[in-house]
Amino acid sequence: MAQKVLITGGAGFIGHMFIKQIIEKTDYEIISMDRLDYSGNLNRISDMMKSYDETTQKRVKIIHHDLKAEINNLVATQVGDIKHFFHIAASSHVDRAIEDPMNFVMDNVVATCNALNFARNLDQLENFVYFSTDEVFGPAPEGVKFKEWDRYNSTNPYSATKSGGEELAISFENTYDVPVIITHCMNVFGERQHPEKFIPNTVWKALNDEKVIIHADSTKSTPGSRHYVHVEDVANAVLFIIENKEKLQEAPNDIYGAKCTKVNIASTLELDNLEIAQLIGEYLKKDIDYELVDFHSSRPGHDLRYALDGSVLKNLGWEPEKSNKSGLEHVTKWYSDNQDWLRF
Repeated sequence: MAQKVLITGGAGFIGHMFIKQIIEKTDYEIISMDRLDYSGNLNRISDMMKSYDETTQKRVKIIHHDLKAEINNLVATQVGDIKHFFHIAASSHVDRAIEDPMNFVMDNVVATCNALNFARNLDQLENFVYFSTDEVFGPAPEGVKFKEWDRYNSTNPYSATKSGGEELAISFENTYDVPVIITHCMNVFGERQHPEKFIPNTVWKALNDEKVIIHADSTKSTPGSRHYVHVEDVANAVLFIIENKEKLQEAPNDIYGAKCTKVNIASTLELDNLEIAQLIGEYLKKDIDYELVDFHSSRPGHDLRYALDGSVLKNLGWEPEKSNKSGLEHVTKWYSDNQDWLRF
């Protein structure tokens, strides 16, 4: 019997692409757990799965469950024994976190605790992978890239709740020997992303001749910048991490003697928001109407720059393949050809 993996948030943007990579690169049976509210969309899975045959499609089982509640015996029986637990489900939008921080505490802290509580009673579990973010380290000054064990410096409720989930995961390894891996991701882009995110939102505005709002500093002269990593690179990195866990535990970043393994999934594709908008316009052959706006003064918590040091994975031989301008061009044209995914 094939071994099984559990993915929370499988109907989300990162989750559905993670399902795709597991299908193509392993023989695992896949349990996708989702509550299907704001960003979860089963159409992502069905759209992605339609290219596979019926036998392959049957490798994916979908379970409805909201992790704000514990995983009860009925749900646990439906899941069964699993080898890897990928906890991807989270609320992830800074604007909404500022407006409703308690909802993010429930989704990113309480839900993570319920996931970990379930995981600590799984006898066959080899890895519990917690998907964190570069935002837990706060804004990165020019020239600075944060390493895996640098201090937290949360500047908004979203990053604070992801930090909280991280610390819970670490504590569950220290207390209960849950085999935890924590990944820090940069700004993820790709197909079927929620249209509130900057890249698909900018594509929509460019196609419809609407003004693009550019996050900038207080002088409205320096746009914020981000490092971008393609969603398929993220999925491939996680599979690489699992395969090389023993080597990672010996990596130089683990200098504090912690049981837990932390790994940055980084990209060298750093672009400011205006560059992204202009590239999208170039790929679509559209002029971009834009306005630089000082978001931070009016909405504290909007950081200008994040950055991660990706040397640990790079030294083990992994580097992103699609996190480049060609990847951005492909994604832009994909949205142009699939505009239903750009509508709220």
